[in-house]
Amino acid sequence: MESSGVPPIEYRGPVVPDEHHGESLMDVRGTVAIPGEGESFWKNWRAFVGPALLVSVGYMDPGNWSTDLSAGADYRYGLLWVVALSSMMAIILQICAAKLGVVTGKDLARASRDFFPKWTRIPNWLATEVAIAACDLAEVLGSAVAINLLSGTAHKFMPWFPEISILVGVIITAFDVMLLMALQGLGFRKIETFILVLVATIAGCYFTELFVFGHAHSEIAAIGSAIVRPGFPPLPREGATASLALAIGIIGATVMPHNLYLHSALVQTRKLQKNDEVIRRAIKFNAIDAIVALSLAFLVNASILILAAITFHGKIGQTLADGTVLKGDDWIQEAYHTLGPLLGTTAASVLFAVALLASGQSSTITGTLAGQIVMEGFMSWKVRPWLRRLITRLIAIVPAVLVIGIYGDRHVTDLLNLSQLILGIQLPFAMIPLMMFTSRKKFMGRFVNGWFLKGAGWTAVVLITALDVYCLYDLVVGKMLAPAGTPQ
Repeated sequence: MESSGVPPIEYRGPVVPDEHHGESLMDVRGTVAIPGEGESFWKNWRAFVGPALLVSVGYMDPGNWSTDLSAGADYRYGLLWVVALSSMMAIILQICAAKLGVVTGKDLARASRDFFPKWTRIPNWLATEVAIAACDLAEVLGSAVAINLLSGTAHKFMPWFPEISILVGVIITAFDVMLLMALQGLGFRKIETFILVLVATIAGCYFTELFVFGHAHSEIAAIGSAIVRPGFPPLPREGATASLALAIGIIGATVMPHNLYLHSALVQTRKLQKNDEVIRRAIKFNAIDAIVALSLAFLVNASILILAAITFHGKIGQTLADGTVLKGDDWIQEAYHTLGPLLGTTAASVLFAVALLASGQSSTITGTLAGQIVMEGFMSWKVRPWLRRLITRLIAIVPAVLVIGIYGDRHVTDLLNLSQLILGIQLPFAMIPLMMFTSRKKFMGRFVNGWFLKGAGWTAVVLITALDVYCLYDLVVGKMLAPAGTPQ
């Protein structure tokens, strides 16, 4: 189905090949072999599966947990449609990101450097670094909450064991650079397997609670209606602004901007011979990989929101079955109660903390890789991964320490949600270049996006950008111009 007059793609960079071509993650580039032509579907699937799985952990990180918990606790199922819509947009955009990497041999950062004017490099790089730091803030806070829960549980059984505060837990997370250093020498397939185990831990907890024990069976009609009925339900004295900001946070936590850069680079870990047949096969199986991995992420996020709605909505101040009074001022610290009916309070606290720690640490690994990609891609700067990890982590720790030190540790959810709102606002800086590159034959040749990917991708760009602009206006300009005494 070649278009008449369209020349074959030049696989070493179809438009502007340069001496820096493909330098991001060069130590793992082309290290995973793929089957030859005519091999079975499953053999191809096993070879290509992995990049989208690594990307999907960013869709199940502590930032997602925080926004999903807040949405379910505050609005019941009213924002479930946002989780579903953002997951669909994520699938479309990640498929485009994978196509860009497979066809051009360039990740999104390198393509932006080569194909955009030189003056855009620093602004694009800085915008992406802000997004990565915001994401890392979520990993810091999530891991600190997990450490706090685990130490508290250990203290109950071993009084000599110290309870670690969230503030101290935040500082401890600076040393997770050691985990990255330990994994580096194992090879990329080992890292993918390690991430799979962590993701399975998270998914298994919530799927068992929701589906095996049937806590949502009586809510099927309400859940189904919420998915297909958009709206921004108001909170008392806050109007719809709060739910709109949270909706953008959900989108930012799902369609993470740095994941678009990451995915376009990770697909190049496969040993592509760069001919038409291999390119078509790589596009096909990377698309399947993205659909499967991100559909799993959607089920996890939807499960968290639904269980938060069932467990918390309308119950602030009530006493739960284990005798705990629900405070409702920081949902991430009370979220383990969603697993209480399945496991009991103590086991739920431990397993939730383990799953939260797993999500934070797995996202730490992928966040470090994304940081390398954007720094090398935009600026051609190479930094050792452990140093890159340490710098990013320290940048994330500073606001966490300041906020917790000043306001106490009952504002973790607010800080988590703010970090995801920042991600949502940064999204257009990654989405627009991605859709520009993959929708033009100049860059993609015969593998340019078809009408469906073009339509769905640009619709996502317009929708998210419009929500960002409206939310920023409402949060900043609208409040500045509001008459004194007007409820905000």
